[in-house]
Amino acid sequence: MRYLVLFFTLLSALSHAQQVPNVSPLELKEIMTGDAFIGYQPDDIRWSINEKEILFDWNPENQPAASTYVIDIKKPVSDPVLLHAPLPLAFDVDQRSYPIAYHTLEGNLVAWNKKTNTQTLLIQSTSTIHSIQRARDAHKVYFLQGKNLFEYDSKAGSLVQITNFVAEESTKKGNNGSAAMEKEEVQHFIFLQDQQKLDDWQKSKENNHFNTPFTIVHGSEQVDNIQISPSGNYVTYRLSTYPKEMETQVQHPISTDGHAYVSKARSKVHDEDPSHRLGIYNRKRDNMYYLDLSKLKDIRKKPAYLNDTTPYAQDRNVIIHRLKFSPDGDRALADIRSYDNKDRWIIVIDLENGNFETISHQHDEAWIGGPGISSWNMVEGTLDYTLDGKSCYFQSEESGYSHVYLYNFATKNTKALTEGKWEVHEVLASGNGKTLYITANATHPGNRGFYHLDLNSGKLTPILTKEGYHEVHVSPDEKMLAVRYSNANTPWELFVCENKPGTAMKQITKSTTKQFNTYAWRNPEVITFKASDGKEVYARLYENKADQRTDKPAVIFVHGAGYLQNAHHYWSSYHREYMFHNYLVDNGFTVLDIDYRASEGYGRDYRTAIYRHMGGRDLQDHIDGKKYLVENCSVSAEKVGIYGGSYGGFITLMALFTAPKEFQCGAALRAVTDWSHYNHEYTSNILNYPSTDPEAYKRSSPIYHTTGLERPLLLLHGLVDDNVQVQDIFRLSEKLIEQGKETFDMMLYPVEAHGFKQSYSWYDEYRRIYELMYKHLK
Repeated sequence: MRYLVLFFTLLSALSHAQQVPNVSPLELKEIMTGDAFIGYQPDDIRWSINEKEILFDWNPENQPAASTYVIDIKKPVSDPVLLHAPLPLAFDVDQRSYPIAYHTLEGNLVAWNKKTNTQTLLIQSTSTIHSIQRARDAHKVYFLQGKNLFEYDSKAGSLVQITNFVAEESTKKGNNGSAAMEKEEVQHFIFLQDQQKLDDWQKSKENNHFNTPFTIVHGSEQVDNIQISPSGNYVTYRLSTYPKEMETQVQHPISTDGHAYVSKARSKVHDEDPSHRLGIYNRKRDNMYYLDLSKLKDIRKKPAYLNDTTPYAQDRNVIIHRLKFSPDGDRALADIRSYDNKDRWIIVIDLENGNFETISHQHDEAWIGGPGISSWNMVEGTLDYTLDGKSCYFQSEESGYSHVYLYNFATKNTKALTEGKWEVHEVLASGNGKTLYITANATHPGNRGFYHLDLNSGKLTPILTKEGYHEVHVSPDEKMLAVRYSNANTPWELFVCENKPGTAMKQITKSTTKQFNTYAWRNPEVITFKASDGKEVYARLYENKADQRTDKPAVIFVHGAGYLQNAHHYWSSYHREYMFHNYLVDNGFTVLDIDYRASEGYGRDYRTAIYRHMGGRDLQDHIDGKKYLVENCSVSAEKVGIYGGSYGGFITLMALFTAPKEFQCGAALRAVTDWSHYNHEYTSNILNYPSTDPEAYKRSSPIYHTTGLERPLLLLHGLVDDNVQVQDIFRLSEKLIEQGKETFDMMLYPVEAHGFKQSYSWYDEYRRIYELMYKHLK
């Protein structure tokens, strides 16, 4: 009997092995180690302050973590070497005209003399110094320590505290009485009147010697964005009140002491918005005021989805980003966005009196967004003065694509500096004030080229336009470029070249491993297909054209993040998936990776096509992609599976629940199952608020559509995911269990968060995905 059991055990193992054969030279367990198999690529590129050295993080020896390496570009032959002592980084743009640069080192204030290449420690403190701001006076520098602003004057050798933010009023003696009683007592007694006169006199004598720090009592409001104008005349700050939010909890089941522990995580989408006030203090006049934004155009206008033209009774709450001061320091640009995500105003403020003019008002009934535009997570967009202070430049989606605009303060005219059906992704000002250095996808949505943009003529001069992505870091003297470059089947490497047209890049690093280099990695074809609404959709196609079968199986991959691009000509952040797709093609599958509606790089209409209905137009793009495979790549309509993680997991669920006949099977990794349980910043952009637009949440959330499940579904989720939390998948699985669904399986990973870290978890996850696809498609 024992031998019979052993026989059947071996037979079962052999049967399992026969179900999922691998004819690829790639091994799944090996490629799922990620960069350990590929090679660790250079990252965090920066120039040293002396303009001849490039610093970057790298790990060519496969150590537990990356180290800082340095390359001297002035030497004719030079290999990167491990950096043992820290080098000061290059001047920020606003410090390049000064002979002395100030920066922080380990929380201390340090001065760097550009002429002598020497560094001096100025202030050492246990309270971290941060947020350095330069003054017009080259001897002065401002910085924050805690939440207060200080001025260091190297000429006078003085350190002065400028602000004093306090949370509550100081407690006075005898505070049991009211203010009215105190006033009455002073009126009764000459003794108290004389004492008050003496106090007032002493205070006036003190103020004749030194200016005391300006005190702002902010109570329960939070203080941030503390700034000072280059002239030193104006201090600005933001006071904020945040709604009370219920934080979520993540349980960690694996620990050294054998006990589970809980950590706090983000709150869920909610209905209340923060409120902000912008305070402006005039140091010369010793007075302050709060900016009145009630004159902003449409500040009380309700969004269209409410179907109510009656204005709000109060101004909408807005986000006020950090100010940009004019070179003379008397004006400031403010980038302001409504919290309901529908409006963005760029205003210029007269700091003397608080009057302002709106130079750009952008309205979007979906939501404000796009490259170079201030966003929901407080990231600042492109906005700054030209060097002469006569104009400012910013990015806008006014044309339907994110482009650069120039506004003239004197003429009040705005002109587009770039235009076309492409987008500007990064902008950096040159030191001479005549040029903007921009990164854009002008040659193809899937490329990132580097250009010089003339601020006067708008002429765009190509510098680096080879197919792929050029992540450019301009040297302090602006003569050289450090470039992190990749293309579709070649990972990131560091290159150096001159900052001029016709330049040739010289490769500095070689990071890929011998194992990686032995395989002939495919350069996936970036194709377009016509969607059912007539729009052009881009996708990466992986196929073996030598395979003459007419009923091929196919897998559709759905990238995550929603607003992200993956059908491009450079190395993918989904590098494990890229290798897995090569593995799938070797094993007889065709793979399609679609930049579905809402993906980055294709303009405003593409970005907002999912407004109020996630899992609508974006899912239809995948169904249309399947149709393309059937009609053009000899794929069988009955042999197409779908998988993806995060937003890709969400689309997979919506595919199997709402279009159950389209895909034979699906694997949903770390999937959002109910948008009312996701974070506020991302979700409220697209679906508005749960209380005002509940139908948008219902039609967009898989948990409302589970009855449609017919075909095999694999759920995969990390237990310590603090982004899309495991509660999402628990709630969904309970719904499926209660409905008697028998075609789903679930695997949980006890030590993994949203982005897996351990190679054994990656391998287990993708082994299961491969087995699912092989079993149901082949």
